[in-house]
Amino acid sequence: MNSRITPGIKGKQEMTVSHEDTATRYGSGLVEVFATPAMVAFMECTALKSIAEFLPGNATSVDAEVNIKHLRASAVGRHLRCESQVLESSGRKIVFEVLVFDDELLVGHGTHTRFIVDREKFLSQI
Repeated sequence: MNSRITPGIKGKQEMTVSHEDTATRYGSGLVEVFATPAMVAFMECTALKSIAEFLPGNATSVDAEVNIKHLRASAVGRHLRCESQVLESSGRKIVFEVLVFDDELLVGHGTHTRFIVDREKFLSQI
């Protein structure tokens, strides 16, 4: 699949932690702090949106791998920023660096891999 995705493409999103984003809501913990699954979704969404404009009209990208570390808790009401950057683009495979900050403190980091797929073909195989 032809794409114009090259290393260095960056993405950025911001959010405020709500009760819907907590470990108690996700069922991943028993405290009202930003859940690791919510952080992973934030990272994936940032990466997804960063390359959307470079994909052909019939294509999308799907999650293949997430390798992250959640370093510190963020309370409800905290403002978070996620940054992604394409590290590698090879054929259909795209590898991102992903970082989440609470103000200037690093909350989580790692890598995220996505694959470019033809939307209709992908859905027909499920």
